[in-house]
Amino acid sequence: MPEGHTLHRLAADLGAAFGGRQVSVTSPQGRFADSAALLDGLVLEGAQAWGKQLFIEFTSERFVHVHLGLIGTFDVHRDVEQVAPPVGQVRLRLATPSSYADLRGAIACELMTADQVVALVAKAGPDPLRADADPALAWNRIRRSRKSIGALLMDQGVLAGVGNVYRAEVLFRQRLHPLRPGNTLRVGQWQAIWDDLVVLMADGVRTGRIDTVRPEHTPEAMGREPRRDDHGGEVYVYRRHGQPCHVCGRKVSTAVLEGRNLFWCSRCQPTFRSRALG
Repeated sequence: MPEGHTLHRLAADLGAAFGGRQVSVTSPQGRFADSAALLDGLVLEGAQAWGKQLFIEFTSERFVHVHLGLIGTFDVHRDVEQVAPPVGQVRLRLATPSSYADLRGAIACELMTADQVVALVAKAGPDPLRADADPALAWNRIRRSRKSIGALLMDQGVLAGVGNVYRAEVLFRQRLHPLRPGNTLRVGQWQAIWDDLVVLMADGVRTGRIDTVRPEHTPEAMGREPRRDDHGGEVYVYRRHGQPCHVCGRKVSTAVLEGRNLFWCSRCQPTFRSRALG
């Protein structure tokens, strides 16, 4: 499933291609046809993301809510000589004479009012990529929870936009074991997680990759082969099970938590033991 930086990049691409323009809205597949007919010919005001949710705003306070899910794609083509005919199961097509965008495979594509958007966003946690985010809202949930910090970071109601890659990498960078209970963290540790995510995810928006290794651990600095993975970028532990940690050399560990794989280094991210237990 795409992580939050992907949705923010997509929102920017849609805004650049269609923002302020009258747009043709169709549903070649047919599943969004009724709603598309209500939007066809309106001006697309802009697009924004909140975590893994995308909202495309049209005049008259009409919004298209999109959640890509595991296999969804939203391909944007700008400044083309000719708009190509739709190929495959295109749920939603946006088009002007010089640009078009096709949505396929999304788990959600629905027309919403402004009130419905507000209600949906109210259920989500703060998004590290949004200037209006309040990390204290997530901390209030985390500090009261006995659930692991690894599970809490992936809970979109606690924190919006973080997926498995950023979860694994920020915990490594902060030397926190993913199974450590949320209520054992100190506020300073949470603030360090948040601040790190703000920087890492903003880099992801800028580059379109997830790069989390510090300069001293890059392939060039360490004389190692670059990572080859469909997510792109250089990472410490994500999908590196059994490979040596870039920092200490111990093999990266893995386990399953709530249906998703965890990755961590047992030396760099030691198991938490409370003082009460000795």
